[in-house]
Amino acid sequence: MSKDIRIKKGLDIKLKGEAEKTLEQAILSNFYTLRPEDFHGVIPKLIFKVGAKVKAGEPVFFDKSNENVKFVSPVSGEIVDIVRGEKRKILSVKIQADKVQTYQDYGKFNLDAAKPNEVKAHLLATGCWPFVKQRPYDVIAKPDQSPKAIFISGYASAPLAADLDFTLQGKKAELQAAVTALAKLTEGKVHISVGKNSNSPLANLSGATIHKVSGPHPSGNVGTQINKIDPVNKGEVVWTVNPQDLVIIGELLLTGKFNAERIVALVGSLVEKPRYFKTKIASEIATMVYDKGIAKDAHARLISGNVLSGKQVQPDGSLDYYSNVITIIPEGDDYEFFGWNKPIFNKISTSRAMTFSWLNPKKKYDLNTNTNGEHRAFVTTGTYEAVFPLDIYPMQLLKACMYKDLDEMEALGMYEVAPEDFALTEFVCVSKQPHQKIIRDGLDLMLKEIG
Repeated sequence: MSKDIRIKKGLDIKLKGEAEKTLEQAILSNFYTLRPEDFHGVIPKLIFKVGAKVKAGEPVFFDKSNENVKFVSPVSGEIVDIVRGEKRKILSVKIQADKVQTYQDYGKFNLDAAKPNEVKAHLLATGCWPFVKQRPYDVIAKPDQSPKAIFISGYASAPLAADLDFTLQGKKAELQAAVTALAKLTEGKVHISVGKNSNSPLANLSGATIHKVSGPHPSGNVGTQINKIDPVNKGEVVWTVNPQDLVIIGELLLTGKFNAERIVALVGSLVEKPRYFKTKIASEIATMVYDKGIAKDAHARLISGNVLSGKQVQPDGSLDYYSNVITIIPEGDDYEFFGWNKPIFNKISTSRAMTFSWLNPKKKYDLNTNTNGEHRAFVTTGTYEAVFPLDIYPMQLLKACMYKDLDEMEALGMYEVAPEDFALTEFVCVSKQPHQKIIRDGLDLMLKEIG
């Protein structure tokens, strides 16, 4: 079987505001905020109280259902606030950073001599395990399971995504260490996907099978690559890791320090100078957004992540645990009078009726958050299948999730998917249904009843 993956179904959404390949140091953040909601399905149990001092890489809380899965502080400092919601649910842990950083020293790890159980124990103890996710269910991997394969997507095809070839430069040693460690945790292969013409350091790693990917979005989604390389069947588990998290894992193995450094792309049509920043996980977004970013009075939507699957954040919010993009686009709360009854030249559509984006496929658009329609029942149009490359019936699976038929969900391929795999079908949906939420609720139901 060819190692090349060519995706034909999909849609490239070309937006204005792509980041220039220039890297700056972000203003140092005074506060860093860990949000348990970033770790879906985790019930946090605090280790420290307000006023406690922590080192960078020192555990702050653990998963109540699995005490071995620890979540560490990205910086050294003092825990100044623990925000709780209903029933004392922990919403966030706020840490004020020290001026001079100190690190929890876990010691250099001898990869060559290490056995699989030793590698796993080290990743758990050092707080690196939350970077490892699993399919099915798209949650943090269960340490007591063994995956049939591990997948890493080094090709980003989402709108205004960070260029991984750029952000990973100079990190080959860290990437190799992480891949070598992960390869010990599976009897199968470690699959790494890169762009067809990529110069990524991922393309030259040993101990992994390299795939060249091409085609429109969602070709860069790890779910698309799993479907084309080694689909997940009932009873099987695969693990996935993001490339930027591999760097953190690798550096910890080589140096013994948890370095939460993250290179983040600040993008979007409202950004005065789209570019890359060097910052840390959970840092204040304002340290990047308002440094030659956007005007403070701009009517904008701030998103931690990409426009299709990212999370909306407030100007005083923080970067989420897994994102390497901050997207800023206009807030679409205006109403276009008789917008349905005239030709449209400034919006993207998969339909040629009244819209003319197909005449200029290379044009970049300045889109806002307006859904351009209201929520209604599903309409059968075939638009989902045109942008959905997985060998799955998308509408039928969505409906099975809505009426909670576990047998049908299982038969239709629910074990393979994650919410981001349905971001594009949600974008083109004429019925304005929240596809990603429907899939997330369906996965949670299956995890509760079956997993």
